[in-house]
Amino acid sequence: MAKKELLDVLNKQIAMEEHASRSYLVLALWADEAGFEGAASFFYKQSEEEREHMHKFIRFILETGGSPTVSNFPDTLPKAKSFKNLFEIGLKHEKAVTKSIHKIYELALKEKDYAAMNFLNWFVDEQVEEEDQFNTILGKIKLIEEHGGSIYMLDRELAMRAAK
Repeated sequence: MAKKELLDVLNKQIAMEEHASRSYLVLALWADEAGFEGAASFFYKQSEEEREHMHKFIRFILETGGSPTVSNFPDTLPKAKSFKNLFEIGLKHEKAVTKSIHKIYELALKEKDYAAMNFLNWFVDEQVEEEDQFNTILGKIKLIEEHGGSIYMLDRELAMRAAK
């Protein structure tokens, strides 16, 4: 079983992942109501992925003899202001998750908890992908803003990504 300090940060990560799931759901609803079907599908999918991440942490804690807890994450849910802002919010969130995962990993390394380090490796890799995904989308929005084009086409691409 993980030491108390590590167990505490793993449980905080459960709350962070649950909050992320709810945040992405709010962004999906904003996009849906604004008529951006592709972005809505993308964020609904992101919401489900964050919920899966929460479950991974819960299962890991249980499998290693700990007691997972689900608590309230103190941050408020985001409010999007525009299509671009959806992805700015997403990137900001993913950067916060990356920072949290890295802190947990550092603690696991300090405590020589090799099972936790092995478990967290997947999340380290996942965060590289998540940040890259949001940076890529924001880069495309920037190209559209600078060189013309249609957000509709980007929204359509997002729908195809979500369908994969």
